[in-house]
Amino acid sequence: MKALVIENPFQATIQEVPYPQPGPGEVTIKVENVGICGTDIHIYEGKFIASYPLIPGHEFSGVIHELGEGVNGFQVGDRVSAEPNIFCGQCEYCLTHRGNQCKNWEAVGVSLNGSMAEFVRVPICNVIKLPDSMSFEEGAFIEPVACVVHGMNRLQLQVGNRVILFGAGAMGQQLVQALSKAGASELVVVDVSQNKLDMALAYGATKGVLSHDLTPEAYPDGFDVVVDVTGIPSVIESALAYMGATAKFLQFGVTNNDAKIQISPFDLFNKDWTIIGSKATNHTFYPAFHWLKEGRIDVKPLISKVITLEETLEFFRGHKDPSLLKVQIKV
Repeated sequence: MKALVIENPFQATIQEVPYPQPGPGEVTIKVENVGICGTDIHIYEGKFIASYPLIPGHEFSGVIHELGEGVNGFQVGDRVSAEPNIFCGQCEYCLTHRGNQCKNWEAVGVSLNGSMAEFVRVPICNVIKLPDSMSFEEGAFIEPVACVVHGMNRLQLQVGNRVILFGAGAMGQQLVQALSKAGASELVVVDVSQNKLDMALAYGATKGVLSHDLTPEAYPDGFDVVVDVTGIPSVIESALAYMGATAKFLQFGVTNNDAKIQISPFDLFNKDWTIIGSKATNHTFYPAFHWLKEGRIDVKPLISKVITLEETLEFFRGHKDPSLLKVQIKV
């Protein structure tokens, strides 16, 4: 089968690779759509936890092509998506509802071959059927929405909280919708793109601010919640200036694995701050599926571009257009 393979950081090619035969309790999916995530870019650049050589791709949808031994409840031809994170279900973290910290964690497209290929193999327990009303494009969004659900579960937003969010890309836009529906009062969104701010305003933001126009003096009391979706260390540091007393900070954006920031430990102590991380998903695939199925999160406007597997190589290598939201691959 044809696949995009990252041999080493900054070294990727389209290759013919062996078909992924399903083992017991597994299925092989014929891939239809794959979302390109910022994590995929980090993997290509060698700045994330990943194994090489690797077929990337963890946001995907497709059709079941072959069933492994012992698979029940599914059949060839079913339209599906799949949770890429694989938890062992037996370690201390799995048994205490912290599967994303599983000691034996694996992930399709990170430590295992992923979906930027004609076929991908996944455990059947991670697969979910798509209704006919849900397109393959939307099905490939279940994983990113599941990350949003986990982030919201971690944040535990209080109704009426005042929120400022940095980064109005595809993930930021989904968080804007989630925060708005979860009860944020003031929801200020900061970005370098006016078009992205306009979209955020259309989906629940109360104010959009271009980053060069933002000053802490405009918000002397700060916010109850500060969210970073950029993963840019300098932005994260500057975002801390908008933390009010007893504020929560949610680090949602993925940084390079060697990134560092500075923080005042006195402010952390004196202002009763809470610093929250949010890694990937944590048994949140089904809630995300229901959110999408019922139209609570609208992802269709977030697809800026659809490209081929071959064009993905140039996308990885080239300059990233800051106006783009989600780019998907049609395999």
